[in-house]
Amino acid sequence: MALLRFPFRAMASDNEIQVDADTPRARRAADAAIADVRRIEAKYSRYLDNSLTTRINRAAGGAPVTIDAETAGLLAYADRCFAQSGGLFDLTSGILRRAWDFRRQPPSLPDETGLTAALAQIGWSDVEWDERTIRLPRAGMEIDFGGVGKEYAADRAATILVDHGVAHGLVNLGGDVRAVGAQSSGAPWRVGIRHPRENGRTVASVELVDGAVAASGDYERFFEIGGRRYCHILDPRTGMPVAYWQSISVVAPLCIVAGSCSTIAMLMEAAGEGFLAQQGLSYIAVAPDGSLRRAGDAGRGRDTFPWSPP
Repeated sequence: MALLRFPFRAMASDNEIQVDADTPRARRAADAAIADVRRIEAKYSRYLDNSLTTRINRAAGGAPVTIDAETAGLLAYADRCFAQSGGLFDLTSGILRRAWDFRRQPPSLPDETGLTAALAQIGWSDVEWDERTIRLPRAGMEIDFGGVGKEYAADRAATILVDHGVAHGLVNLGGDVRAVGAQSSGAPWRVGIRHPRENGRTVASVELVDGAVAASGDYERFFEIGGRRYCHILDPRTGMPVAYWQSISVVAPLCIVAGSCSTIAMLMEAAGEGFLAQQGLSYIAVAPDGSLRRAGDAGRGRDTFPWSPP
């Protein structure tokens, strides 16, 4: 069998599914997985007028919006992340993008009035939700699944590959990676960890067997003023960007776990390593001075984790 590659574009990312199987099976599996990634994007993207996220946000301050079991599962997982992070992982904090414009040229810091207005609309603990409905209590509040959506889609894609009889595959959604088994040779999948300061370079690599790796860093959307870097990872308590780790990559059994925990660790700044150690997760972190820190074997994705993702 040959390793077949299926590149595609979704969720504002260049993605690829690799399948080590006979060609007809590989194509059917990849097509089904890609279709589900696009389904999740259509359902949860805040940029689409007819998405569930948009309907929820437009109803803020009004009547509850009906949700399904899949959405309730994502909300329940995000709720656990909120609790474990001490409120730092907050699905309602995406509204801070109204204050921060990382595309503006020349770059500028948000004005205090705009930042204060955005902060007043943040508050996951105020959201009213259960297994059937969700309601944002204040007009102007928003919910944003960006912190879990792409990683959840990677896990779903991997599940679909398995359902189609694939024993050896790799899902890569813009750098969020989930492995299905090992390679057909028995060797683990090797995934490079991006250098946060030098494009095209890696700082390390991890080996995956039935596991995932995802990263958060200050390099995706940022600008610099007066020698300081301001990135898109924003503290929901202050509205200000994190300013400690350059990047953190986490290895976990599921991509949604790896992604959420890397984001939480970035938000916790100096306390991030302690959080990851408490969860028993392997990680590779690039410190403020550019040095590399790692814990666990950062390897095969078989770490234990006490939460129950959807």
